[in-house]
Amino acid sequence: MSRSDEMILLAVWKLQDDAYGASVLKYLQERTSEDWSIAGVYAPLKRLTSLGLLRSFTGLPTHERGGRRKRMYNLTVPGYRSLKRAQAEYESMWIGLPTLKLAT
Repeated sequence: MSRSDEMILLAVWKLQDDAYGASVLKYLQERTSEDWSIAGVYAPLKRLTSLGLLRSFTGLPTHERGGRRKRMYNLTVPGYRSLKRAQAEYESMWIGLPTLKLAT
């Protein structure tokens, strides 16, 4: 799984009941220094769903969208386990490293 996949899974987990393509994009743009494109979010959402890490479903119609429904996402148990594994791997990699300092 790529770092961007992990970021998307984390965004879906954070957004919970408000996790849909546009909200995931907005969250990632606010929280990272990367320039995320809509295609850079929707394609991984679809792929992560096909891998069983996310579940997608159609939400209720919304007034803001002219009565159209949103495609909503939430984490599956395998998705949650994948994030926990990634978290443990990152934490173990940081053990024993010297403190990062800016070179002068």
